[in-house]
Amino acid sequence: MLQTPSKSITLDEFLKLPETEPASEYIDGQIIQKPMPQGKHSTIQTEFSTTVNVILKPQQIARAFSELRCTFDGRSIIPDVSVFTWGRIPRDEKGEVANTFLIAPDWTIEILSPDQSQTKVTKNILRCLNFGTQMGWLIDPNEQTVFVYLPKQQPEVFDEPQQKLPVPSFANELNLRVASVFGWLLE
Repeated sequence: MLQTPSKSITLDEFLKLPETEPASEYIDGQIIQKPMPQGKHSTIQTEFSTTVNVILKPQQIARAFSELRCTFDGRSIIPDVSVFTWGRIPRDEKGEVANTFLIAPDWTIEILSPDQSQTKVTKNILRCLNFGTQMGWLIDPNEQTVFVYLPKQQPEVFDEPQQKLPVPSFANELNLRVASVFGWLLE
């Protein structure tokens, strides 16, 4: 994981740097490179985004974005999946999806990679919740567990296959269970 040396850099300086592969985030004056997604991570990320977009996008309720840079509150983070309600999707002068998102997502989903810090990811979810995100998920493929975070509430743990996973109110049409999320790994 790449981190900047002890010299701190500003958010504006960071945003002018070329993108890295894998992507880097700007947190507390530090540049932190995300781990390269592996098979389980990538599978859940792709299937989750597809599921949200198949069900919610045609009705213009919400849209899921994979690996989208969200810059707000002096940070620039890249959740694995960011879901924005339709009216909050930033648009350019042509009405197209904007390149720059200067707001927190309505729903943030992180998928834990084997070499990733659960603390760092949890801090990003909590920061999002403090800036308008309605719900955060932390999916741990190795433990087959989903942690659900809501603003100003204790996190909930979902690890029983038949448990229905809570979703934000705008996404009530999604019917996801623990078994369906981790079942994507068997397809």
